Amino acid sequence: MGQLEGKTAVVTGGSSGIGLAAAERFAAEGAHVFITGRNPGALDTAAKTIGSATAVTGDIADPADLDRLYEAVRARGKGLDILFANAATGSFATLEETTEQHFDQVFDTNVRGTLFTVQKALPLLNKGASVILNSSVRADDGVASFGTYAASKAALRSYARTWANELKDRGIRVNVVSPGTIDTPVLEKTVEADKVDEARASFAARVPLGRMGSAHEVADAVLFLASDQSSFVLGANIYVDGGEKQF
Repeated sequence: MGQLEGKTAVVTGGSSGIGLAAAERFAAEGAHVFITGRNPGALDTAAKTIGSATAVTGDIADPADLDRLYEAVRARGKGLDILFANAATGSFATLEETTEQHFDQVFDTNVRGTLFTVQKALPLLNKGASVILNSSVRADDGVASFGTYAASKAALRSYARTWANELKDRGIRVNVVSPGTIDTPVLEKTVEADKVDEARASFAARVPLGRMGSAHEVADAVLFLASDQSSFVLGANIYVDGGEKQF
């Protein structure tokens, strides 16, 4: 018997990176996982990789897409035991460079989208359910050009404290995972191909453990928060950062 045997989970942004790694861990522990994301081809491929998974294409910034996701969960008839609100976007600009479009793009997905991802799940969440928000160590520092992204992740940390208090009487636990410098496919998308190795070395140099983390290492922490092993953990923020923000 796996730790999540018979459970139903939702992972937003589940087609790659941390979301995919978490969905794979959930399924390996016995859960059926609903994954969502904007790329239908990538979602279908991920669902086949995961095994016990249902792919529902959608954008968490679109309330209608969230409704379709949760209708699919409702149709399964077993409610929802685990919600990993992982989907996010990141574009970077200094204070001087920040535009209304930049701000709206980041906050519409990372904050507004996560808010309604959780709110719309409420009627489906079973007693004892676990809600996990994906924040970031960037919420704690002042790295140049990360201001809007960092503020959006700090907002999630704040929301988690409030939601944990509001939902505790239903037996629902809300917690946060804050990854540090993680090697995911996003790196190849944001850094020029001939500079990827240099970027990895630069990122690794900032981490006390001397390397970037993996999506699977974050997924292990998410699994802990999703399972009964964290039954006395509420409103917490677990750093998976190789010590980056601990010294």
